[in-house]
Formats: sequence, structure tokens, C-alpha cells
Amino acid sequence: MSDPRYLTLDKLTLSYGGSVAVQDLSLTVGRGELIALLGPSGCGKTTTMRAIAGLMPVASGSVTLDGRDLTHLAPNKRGIGLVFQSYALFPHLSVADNVAFGLKLRRVPAAERTERVKKALARVDLAHLADRLPKALSGGQQQRVALARSIVVEPGLLLLDEPLSNLDARLRLEMRSELARLQRELGITMIYVTHDQAEALALADRIVVMRAGKIEQQGTPEEIFERPHSAFVARFMGFENCFAVQAGQLVGAGATLPAPTGTSSTGLAWRPSGVVLGSGPYRGEVLGASYQGQTVEYLLNCPLGPIKAEAPAEAPRFAVGSEVSFDLPLSSAAPLTNVD
Repeated sequence: MSDPRYLTLDKLTLSYGGSVAVQDLSLTVGRGELIALLGPSGCGKTTTMRAIAGLMPVASGSVTLDGRDLTHLAPNKRGIGLVFQSYALFPHLSVADNVAFGLKLRRVPAAERTERVKKALARVDLAHLADRLPKALSGGQQQRVALARSIVVEPGLLLLDEPLSNLDARLRLEMRSELARLQRELGITMIYVTHDQAEALALADRIVVMRAGKIEQQGTPEEIFERPHSAFVARFMGFENCFAVQAGQLVGAGATLPAPTGTSSTGLAWRPSGVVLGSGPYRGEVLGASYQGQTVEYLLNCPLGPIKAEAPAEAPRFAVGSEVSFDLPLSSAAPLTNVD
């Protein structure tokens, strides 16, 4: 990556009225990198994206892109493309005219405009629909128009705000592949805002997990998925059983159980698939069982509180109300440094 500090957010603070939404956030993005801002609703990810785009005033800190200070620059002067969750297409304009809109505002000559629109539509496989109105398109096709409209202006940075959330599961998968292909072909720097872990894992070079307006953890998809640092990130990435470790004991629900031998961290977390059912030093009551096709999900009650477990569908079933032995192997646990 030629420029590891292509985009720099330096101690960014953003407020709505008297309420701070993002506080003292610093982040660098490399040229050609695809970053996913991941987190639950209200964590500040969309607010951060809006500030980069110039749609949100900056209380303090700065935004720099390719050496240019954008902090107080108007949105149309930033050279940034933005794909909205709602697509925001003009219903009375054809596909081609929607894509050409930004070029017209920039007073690009008609001949060049036509050629660039053709190329952009070809990239998203919509050249054959150039004359259609948005209402005659499927959701996936409308999303492609929104992408073409953003890339046709050749932005220095492309921001995508939950762009696939309005699509069904099959279309989301197709568009995810389409986005990955476009990013590779164009080499464009992208920031992708999402609450969907699967999208972030599939698309991003680096994932930035946000919590309450701050960065909780950042790293490669593999690092975030396999080695969460905090209970917050662990739960968000599917480690639903999280416990503090104190004096060799797992702590939860006001009670303790012996921690696995060899534990040295301040906390441990297990995915449901990492819980062993039918044997082990712990015992719990089955509160619920849910058939999921290839697996059965169980909810157990034990002194530490509820435990979520998972077993293959072909394994012997445990009846609701029965007592079952279980184990929390250290080998399938994620060690945590922060259990708050």
C-alpha cells in the first residue's frame, strides 16, 4: 500500500446538540484499503462517516485526505463518493441520467460524460438498462445504479452506509461479491459502515469495531473474529459466553466456578460451538432447545447464569428440563483483557 495515511482522522469529536456522539477518535486508512466500521446502532459509525463526507460538523479534531485538510470543506469540494442505504435515486431520471448527475454538476463535457457513464454502467453490468427508470429495476439493480453514480465521478474515497441492508439474503451475497470485485478492479479506498459481522468479515481488509463513539478494537478480519480483546467485541463476534476470571475462578451472576486449568487471562469467552455437552466438570439445566437444521442450539442454566451451547443435529438430544454435564475447554476459549 503506497500511502498508509491516505485518510487521517485526528482526535475527531462530533456532537448532536449537547450530546457527544464520537469522542477523540483517531484512525488512519491506507490508499486502496477497504475499512469496515462495525458496531451496533448508536455506536457512532454512521456519524463518523457523515463527518468524513462533510455532512456532519466537526466539534474538534481534523479530517485529512491525501494531504488535503477537509475538516471544514463543503461536501461537494471533497472528492468523496457516498452510497446511501436508501440508494437516493432520482425517480424521474433514467439509469443513465442518474449516473450522469454528478458529472453534470461538475460541468463535464457531454461527450466525455456519455463515455464515462457507459463505462460505469458496464462495470456494474447495467449497460443494457441505461434507459430504464428506477421503478422498473430490482433492489439489486438500484443498488448497482447507486454504485455506478458514485464511481463515475472517480472519487478519492468511497463511503458506503449500510448499502446492502435493504436487500434479501441472496441479493446481499451477490452484491457483496460485486463490491469486492469493483474494489479490486478500481483500487479505490472504501469505508464500509455496517452492523453485519458477515459483511465486514467478507469484505474488509481491516475491521474497526466501535462502541459508544470510540474505537473498541481494530484489526484484520481474522484477528477480530478469532482474538477479540474485550467482552464487548467477543459478544459482537459470536462469543456469547463471557466471564471474568478472578483467583482461578470463572465469575458470573454473582457466583463462581473453577476456571479451566492453565487460565492466565482476566477473562474468557466461548462461542456456543465451543461448549462441550454431555461430559465435563460443570452441570446445568436445559432451559431450551432450538433446531437449526445442521445444529441444535441449547440454553443452559448454571450458577454462572445462562450458557449458550451448540451440538450437531445428529447428536443425542437433551430434553428441556433435564440436567446435563458440560465443559468449557480452554482450547476453544478466547482470552480477554477487558471484561467490562
